[in-house]
Amino acid sequence: MRSTIRVSLVEDELMFRRMLEQLLHGRPGLSLAHSVGGAQEAALVITPGSTDVVVVDVALEDGDGVALAARLQRSDPDLGVLLLSAQDSLSAFMLAQDAAPKPWSYLSKRSSFAITTLVRAITAADRGEQVIDPYLVGRSAARSDSQVSRLTPAQFRVLSLVAQGLTNEAIAEELGVVVRSVENHLLVIYRVLGLVVDGRNRRVLATLAFLRQTSRVAGR
Repeated sequence: MRSTIRVSLVEDELMFRRMLEQLLHGRPGLSLAHSVGGAQEAALVITPGSTDVVVVDVALEDGDGVALAARLQRSDPDLGVLLLSAQDSLSAFMLAQDAAPKPWSYLSKRSSFAITTLVRAITAADRGEQVIDPYLVGRSAARSDSQVSRLTPAQFRVLSLVAQGLTNEAIAEELGVVVRSVENHLLVIYRVLGLVVDGRNRRVLATLAFLRQTSRVAGR
């Protein structure tokens, strides 16, 4: 792990960008490489090898923050990406996943005010790991867990095995079915739970919904 993570900020809201600068200033293990107000300036100053993690607002006045992040990461595959959004939902993150060459982290601007949350997300992005705003994940899971009771017994069994950490292949072996059958079950489960994010995150959110629902039943 590198001793200092070089961070570049791309945020068009000046007051918010200044706040982020103050949060990061003097923070052990972090240094501010660039702080710019738009996509065009970012494309000029953030060159391959000049920064380790770019923190980008998804909605910039002069361009698409998601498209900018994708371009920067394609030109510098080691670059970590942390997306920020003013929306208190995962919708922007869901749309961003198709553009991401590798896992990106995502925080609402509300959560980025917490320095520990911000630093954890930056550190994860530098490692190539993914942090999704726990507040937003909790809200999504809360909406989903009430739908768990609508699953058929077979679907509930598949979800319980997912919650145990089994892969699709292991679930197929456990149930004595082909992997394709498990995949089809999961697609229906995700639809019932209202989960429309990418496969990896749907699996996490479905597990959270299952655990929340079963813990409530057990506590009755």
